[in-house]
Amino acid sequence: VQLQASGGGLVQPGGSLRLSCARSGFTFDDYDIGWFRQAPGKEREGVSCISVRSGTTYYTNSVKGRFTISRDSAENTVTLKSVYLQMNSLQSEDTAVYYCKAFIAGLDYWGQGTQVTVSS
Repeated sequence: VQLQASGGGLVQPGGSLRLSCARSGFTFDDYDIGWFRQAPGKEREGVSCISVRSGTTYYTNSVKGRFTISRDSAENTVTLKSVYLQMNSLQSEDTAVYYCKAFIAGLDYWGQGTQVTVSS
């Protein structure tokens, strides 16, 4: 199982970024992919997740209405390649390293992080 997060960068307050989590190395058709973030000196927190089979989504309160998680338009969940996190109206409090994680058959698989910095 491999997960590759990308799309981070430096953005001004109020700006937008789109993170991508590309997955490979497994053929399960029922799993969840989530985005987590960790700011300096803080614990890692869950931001959003999606059930790739049902499309059910979850957002932590601080990002509701600003972030949108989605999956690519693959024919089915086995051929799905990426999950995205569209982040709008970014605030300085969103500055963190963002990680994606797959939850498959009771196990967690983490990708490497991508840095998001919101600063003027």
